Amino acid sequence: MPKAEGTLEFQLKDPRKRAETFSKVVRLYQERLYWHIRKTVLVHDDANDVLQNTFMKAWAALDGFRGDSQFSTWLYKIATNESLSFLANKHTRNLQSLSEEAEELLFQNMKADSYFNGDEVQLKLQKAILTLPEKQRLVFNMKYFDDITYEEMETILGTSVGALKASYHHAVKKIEKYFEEDL
Repeated sequence: MPKAEGTLEFQLKDPRKRAETFSKVVRLYQERLYWHIRKTVLVHDDANDVLQNTFMKAWAALDGFRGDSQFSTWLYKIATNESLSFLANKHTRNLQSLSEEAEELLFQNMKADSYFNGDEVQLKLQKAILTLPEKQRLVFNMKYFDDITYEEMETILGTSVGALKASYHHAVKKIEKYFEEDL
């Protein structure tokens, strides 16, 4: 565990330092968590809402953090669960699954987003990622973009390392196939 993270955990247990320390936690993790969430929900405003919910849940659950994992892993787990809950609620409200039409709509929203500044290859990669099933997309994003280890993902997602490796492998193969077919 990084020394700074361990110090923060210790300070969060002290009621007199909790609010000030949590403010530091927000500043330390907000950008990384934002991009983790953004790759899942895709839309900037939605990612901001989910990020805010993530920190509110983390604040409310501080006493429940047992230290079984790194603090950052715990935050990623909350962010992942909030992202998936957001998508589930959004799908329920829209009464649609991630069909080709929905994928295209998500892609167009991402492309039109003023916060997205990717080139054509990046756009093509993002479009390929959108074709993946939700679990594979999540695992691919966490491994490829966030460089999260399989062991950390196991804690965050509650899935075995072997299953995560298989999901990542299948995702990579599907993305490679997408690029080959588009030549």
